[in-house]
Amino acid sequence: MRIGELAARTGVSVRSLRYYEEQGLLTSLRSPSGQRRYAESQVERVLLIQRLFSAGLSSRTIVDLLPCVESPGEETSDAAAERMRQERDRLDRHIEDLIRTRGELDDLIAANRAHRREHARV
Repeated sequence: MRIGELAARTGVSVRSLRYYEEQGLLTSLRSPSGQRRYAESQVERVLLIQRLFSAGLSSRTIVDLLPCVESPGEETSDAAAERMRQERDRLDRHIEDLIRTRGELDDLIAANRAHRREHARV
């Protein structure tokens, strides 16, 4: 199938599909005229890639996880599980940072309100 059909069937933009290819997430064959041609199996692959992106994974991390899909086995499965745990830990740290930053912003908002109240009385 051509890139436009893959885009339509997966709900992913043509631009994103080209990006996936550049990052090594997706492969295509080229017709004699240079058009990309995708196998039917690429539909499921694109949908999986979308799920992985939705889970907050980077394209670099997804590249690390795809061997588990391509060659399932104990070794690749263990490697994928470890990589996903690392990403979850990274997200946990990021969430903690965001919560701390939100608290600091709440403190600034409270200080601003107090300052405004004080100046309103004058």
